[in-house]
Amino acid sequence: MSPSARFRHDGRECGRSIANLTVQIHRCCTNHRELVALRSARMPADPAFRAQPFCEASNHIPMFSFFKKKPKTESEFAPVPAALPDSAPVTDVVAPFTPVDTPAPPTPPAEVKRSWLARLKSGLSKTSANLTTLFVGARIDEDLYEELEAALLMADAGVDATHFLLSELKRRVKDEKLTEATQVKSALRKLLIGLLEPLQRPLELGRHQPMVMMITGVNGAGKTTTIGKLAKHLQANNQSVLLAAGDTFRAAAREQLTIWGERNNVAVIAQESGDPAAVAFDAVHSAQAKKTNVVMIDTAGRLPTQLHLMEELKKIKRVIAKAMPSAPHEVLLVIDGNTGQNALMQVKAFDDALGLTGLVVTKLDGTAKGGVLAAIARTRPIPVYFIGVGEQIEDLQPFNADEFVTALLGEATD
Repeated sequence: MSPSARFRHDGRECGRSIANLTVQIHRCCTNHRELVALRSARMPADPAFRAQPFCEASNHIPMFSFFKKKPKTESEFAPVPAALPDSAPVTDVVAPFTPVDTPAPPTPPAEVKRSWLARLKSGLSKTSANLTTLFVGARIDEDLYEELEAALLMADAGVDATHFLLSELKRRVKDEKLTEATQVKSALRKLLIGLLEPLQRPLELGRHQPMVMMITGVNGAGKTTTIGKLAKHLQANNQSVLLAAGDTFRAAAREQLTIWGERNNVAVIAQESGDPAAVAFDAVHSAQAKKTNVVMIDTAGRLPTQLHLMEELKKIKRVIAKAMPSAPHEVLLVIDGNTGQNALMQVKAFDDALGLTGLVVTKLDGTAKGGVLAAIARTRPIPVYFIGVGEQIEDLQPFNADEFVTALLGEATD
């Protein structure tokens, strides 16, 4: 075939391919229009239903129902006034909305507790498997201790905590004359609970009016999401909440916090751009004027090695103290449970810079190892107020040392 004939042949084939593609696109567009029409026909006609967010339209179950001391009253669902007082500087305030549907009845506490323990065990399953399999038919000798040492180091427990646990375990085995592997496992369980119990401390409410909480952490640790979940927990304990969008650097950070404010029916003080310290200052004055119980201030994520950004955090803390001399009353660090020993370095750096009062450990699911809590307990025993195992509101719960160790080593056998 001559070059000109081949060229004409290739052109005809290309034309046929374009025609077939055009037909397929037309069919896809037709199917899409039919699907949209079908969905529109199935949706309720009430415009109020369409205006609701997903969590309200689906009767989302309230979080922390088993922490309630008394049933919720209607006043808890009253929207917080959106207007700022005359004395406070002008900022953008995102007004909350009023829920249309009444919330679904709370889940029984026993079912919530079982569900939480199951998710925690699932999140720590890898570390649990590495530890528990060591004691299956094992002999109590140096080989067992070496394997246990390797498992603890792989779980990010750190050298100091690993050495402490092994030394105490050997001493107990000798003093109590333990001869069975299950007895050694039980002894290790008690040692871990004793090591982690100093971190188990509740978040005390009502000490100050308002109580100002400053939330810090590195990029991607989950600070903004944690603030939204904490707001729900505080509301369940009869506390009014005000949020401050102090992260003026990250794209859509203000909008993300606004969404959480709408979900929890709380006001959010924010600015389009500007100084995050000014946002914090305005939020404290607004809470004082409206007699709000708790103010939570979001901050931009930063690495502890970025010294100029750490200095800015110190500035925000100083400005908060100017608005209220005793504030901030809580300085929380949100750490990612997947970062291992790096989380310990974050705790040290932020504690040196700000003087941390509490920790929130998130993302204890998937590849999380969990041993970093033992390292924190040995080096910087700062209280761990909450731990999280997922994205849902109920996936953030108060830290309990016994539950955490049970997820790692199983139930007590004696």
